[in-house]
Amino acid sequence: MAADGRTEATSADGESGRGPTARRIVLGAQLRRLREAADISRADAGYAIRSSDSKVSRLELGRVAFKERDVSDLLTMYGITDPGERDAFLDMVRQANEPGWWRRYSDVMPAWFHDFVGLEESASRIQTYELQFVPGLLQTEAYARSIATRGRPEYASDDAERRVTLRMRRQKILTGMNPPKLWVVLDESVLHRPIGGRAVLRAQLEQLLELSKLSNITVQIVPNHLSGYAAEGSFTVLRFAEPELPDVVYVEHLSGAVYLDRQEEVELYGRAVDRLTVDADTPDRSRQVLAKALAEI
Repeated sequence: MAADGRTEATSADGESGRGPTARRIVLGAQLRRLREAADISRADAGYAIRSSDSKVSRLELGRVAFKERDVSDLLTMYGITDPGERDAFLDMVRQANEPGWWRRYSDVMPAWFHDFVGLEESASRIQTYELQFVPGLLQTEAYARSIATRGRPEYASDDAERRVTLRMRRQKILTGMNPPKLWVVLDESVLHRPIGGRAVLRAQLEQLLELSKLSNITVQIVPNHLSGYAAEGSFTVLRFAEPELPDVVYVEHLSGAVYLDRQEEVELYGRAVDRLTVDADTPDRSRQVLAKALAEI
């Protein structure tokens, strides 16, 4: 499944340009470096904050919220006594704990999707491969509604409409300040799958064609005769400008999603992206394929 949060249908932030999810990871990485520089084990650090080494591990990976008292105690243990430096860390704690704008949609999105939206907003480069649908960041409202309602947009519930609103809100990252580079590789079958009917598909392809002309968006189409060779399923690779943030691969499945950030895993998907971009038509040729598909609807 794709990184478009389609399971939402079933289940700018401040000046820094980083969302709270990214701030947690950056803060955790900095605390890890301080601990290692002080030659302190995770177990000892955990004891200092009345917790365990596994809790410290989760903090350093940015997977849980921070408490100011815990960070203050860790800074003392790590020998950070300068008031200005401590205040900077504690300010990061407050920023990292701020709820993202997407939290208002918590009732209509699964818990495992929250981190993806936060990371997506913080990414400098997004590479996505899709076999079934146009990715959520490029969907029209009508196309998204057809997916959210399982093809019955006339019976859209309030929850379904909120999921569509969430998806449209996510798209603002593409036209805001310092937008990420979005590189989309689509299976050719996506262009002929009549999601929402002919009129909806036509409008969607028209939008896809227009968006592909933006300088920060690249769209490539994998022709049918090369489909399925480079990758078995949809996935998204998120890359970040900050060195503290590791590249992340996001893969959705029917009941959730996995986040992969180990180097060997990211490299495997990176090679798949490379193969896909070679197998796919060039961006210029892909626009011609899109135009041809439009003419045939």
